[in-house]
Amino acid sequence: MAYNKSDLVTKIAQKSHLTKSQAEAAVNAFQDVFVEAMKSGEGLKLTGLFSAERVRRAARTGRNPRTGETIQIPATYGVRISAGSLLKKAVTE
Repeated sequence: MAYNKSDLVTKIAQKSHLTKSQAEAAVNAFQDVFVEAMKSGEGLKLTGLFSAERVRRAARTGRNPRTGETIQIPATYGVRISAGSLLKKAVTE
């Protein structure tokens, strides 16, 4: 089961001895900074936890699975997230 935002806020408040409203403000601030970094093309790195970067996906030819018709898929951006060493170690134990 995955944590949702309210679960995350509760856990952060407990671990850091903040109120829930302070923890929620911190989570919202992190979310804003993360989105702004990806939008502007900058990377974000939390050493040991993860790194994220915006990557360009080239235009390509695809196929409509219903009709079999060939379609052109335009170039776009995506996000590449890589696990850091602490995260990798935690999931392998």
